Amino acid sequence: MIKIGEFIYPWGSGHYSRMMRLNNVLPDYIKKQFEIHFSSKDHVYEKLLEKFPEKRDQIHEILMPTPIDGKFGPSISLSVMNILLPIAKNPPLVKQISDYLKDERELYDKEKFDIVINDGDMGSNVLAKNRGIPSLFITNQFMPKLLKSRFYFYPSLVFVAKQIAKASRILVADSPPPHTICEYNLNFPEKLSDKITYVGHFTNNKSLSTQANTDLETLIKDSDFGYWMRTGNKSTNEGTGRKYSQVFSRPAMKDEKRIVSHARRDSSIDSVLGKDGRKHTVSEAIEKKIDWIQIDIGFLSEHEKNSVLDLCKYAVVNGSHTVMGEILGDKAKPIIGMPVYDEHTNQIRWAEEKNLGILANSEKQVIVAIDTIKKHYSKFEENLHEFSKNFVRKGAENSAKIVNEVLENKK
Repeated sequence: MIKIGEFIYPWGSGHYSRMMRLNNVLPDYIKKQFEIHFSSKDHVYEKLLEKFPEKRDQIHEILMPTPIDGKFGPSISLSVMNILLPIAKNPPLVKQISDYLKDERELYDKEKFDIVINDGDMGSNVLAKNRGIPSLFITNQFMPKLLKSRFYFYPSLVFVAKQIAKASRILVADSPPPHTICEYNLNFPEKLSDKITYVGHFTNNKSLSTQANTDLETLIKDSDFGYWMRTGNKSTNEGTGRKYSQVFSRPAMKDEKRIVSHARRDSSIDSVLGKDGRKHTVSEAIEKKIDWIQIDIGFLSEHEKNSVLDLCKYAVVNGSHTVMGEILGDKAKPIIGMPVYDEHTNQIRWAEEKNLGILANSEKQVIVAIDTIKKHYSKFEENLHEFSKNFVRKGAENSAKIVNEVLENKK
């Protein structure tokens, strides 16, 4: 029985979604019997328990250190204070690191993994290297470019990069250069080139079943609208939402139709705002033929999300790598990016340089961006069509091939 350890960093949702797509295809490439052990914490740990209730003994809660949540993403001041001081429910970072590595070490020694796959968890690279276990590190960043005002982060980036470099193989979840969305977040040294593979984006390549349109899909057909996506962990999601609300309050937005997805499984969020200022349910809006201006949806089904992306004119995002790949490469739609982190800024700036979207740091810039995209839509479409042709979609499949290759070579 082959034993695979998967260590999933719990900040945001991208690490989890990539690993689940990889797991879906692993049986197609590994023909021998294998067993996967999952490790994470918080919402990712809960998702794993929900998804695999019959595998509870293979799901391990490891308290990987994460930043302290702030109002718009991680709080820099609180996270710095947490290095030596307990903040909220978080022990000092020094103790967190010590405890988490101890727990991972015990798991390694107990399970005797044949291979480990780490998405975002760098400490596991170190443990694997010390035990002679092959490790694959899936990532979309290595040494991100920093804004000049964030130079004090540089020493921590160097430390992180050194831990990533200890993996046996580094799998970049993006298309090879020059079509790499996360290019400005990588900056690999030449000495690592032999262990780096651009495997492509972990997109959902499954065909969606044909089904009747939902009420939402019925309501939005034949409409000209933008798709505003809220993604990420709690603080990133809420911070993005506040930025969007500030844009919506501007007079220039009074006739700009938009669908806002909240990425939360909460149906109480679902509502339709009419141009008369009144709120309705989606079914009421259809029945009364409401002239709508904004639709808020807690959580879109895969089918609904596909329809929204097919029909929208543009998408507004915070710069999440997974989301940008899906929209620019899979759907070939222009983006307007309102970044939360430097990592987001780097990716949006890259897209802007390729004329695939526009970076916007203020409400006014968003409104100008919407106008620019509408005026030059055919040019954006042309650039996106070319980009989409070079977009590598099979990141999960290509990674699964490498997992099997490493296991075969280990014999």
